[in-house]
Amino acid sequence: MKSTILLLITWCTLFACRKENIVTQPGDKPSEQKTINLTVDGNTRSFLVYLPVGYNNAGKMPMIFAIHGGGGSPQVMLNTADFRAIADKDKVVLVYPAGIQNNWNDGRPTTPNQLGINDVNFFNQMCDYMIANYAVDGTRIYATGISNGGFMSSRLGCELSNRIAAIAVNAATIEATTIASNCNTTRTVPAMYIHGTNDLLVPFIGGQMTAGAGGTILSHFQAVDKWVSINVCNKTPITTDLPDIANDGTTIKQRIYSGGKNGSEVVSYVILNGGHTWPQGNQNLSEAIVGKTSQDMNACDVIWTFFKRFKR
Repeated sequence: MKSTILLLITWCTLFACRKENIVTQPGDKPSEQKTINLTVDGNTRSFLVYLPVGYNNAGKMPMIFAIHGGGGSPQVMLNTADFRAIADKDKVVLVYPAGIQNNWNDGRPTTPNQLGINDVNFFNQMCDYMIANYAVDGTRIYATGISNGGFMSSRLGCELSNRIAAIAVNAATIEATTIASNCNTTRTVPAMYIHGTNDLLVPFIGGQMTAGAGGTILSHFQAVDKWVSINVCNKTPITTDLPDIANDGTTIKQRIYSGGKNGSEVVSYVILNGGHTWPQGNQNLSEAIVGKTSQDMNACDVIWTFFKRFKR
């Protein structure tokens, strides 16, 4: 009986039955979720905004861009990477933007790339809009994404470092021929990369992609090394094997490259046997297509714990 109770407690701690303690004040407004349209470079763009419980009493709040993968949408990304409990607890504004034809110009030959869409400017304009219309702290704006959205997060770190305080990239690296080769920002950008070794869509070892829009990409460790160099971090990481709490066929190795300029840091999470998925996120496609979703860590929690340490 005791073992059964302990098992239930463990599962509730790891998964959806976990509840966040949200501190409210008199007059707090409930959370709001809305879609906003914005004209950028002559194109009508849209993004989903989530305002946390009590946003009216929270003062200047940090903001997270959560960027969908190729073929996705803001709602799909919200279902995959749901930061709302974190937003309510810590008073964070969430922005889930929509790509042109459900894709991003991340430097690879995606549809927006071929159409000449300036997605970096779209994110810049969203920053302007959110700062002007909501209590957003312009020094604490972060970008995270999966797959195509992860590559876009890398590009934002390279080309919008005047707005983006840190990035977290999942199941993606950096486009190699134009983005990585020209990524020489003088600003430090703390960076996290999460990647499964059995990612069938975005190869962990980099090179030529054969899925989706294709393109040539850096390997996981080449992307990590790029930001270690930019941020002037220690080249020898502190390495830790995370506890195998789920026994789901995956394990995770964490590498922390600390000591960077202006307190910056780079973190690598290598998910052994992990697929093209968001750890503890919804598995939107079958394991046969995208591989295993690791349950050994909650990517949203890990990413926010990383982000909130940094400001621009």
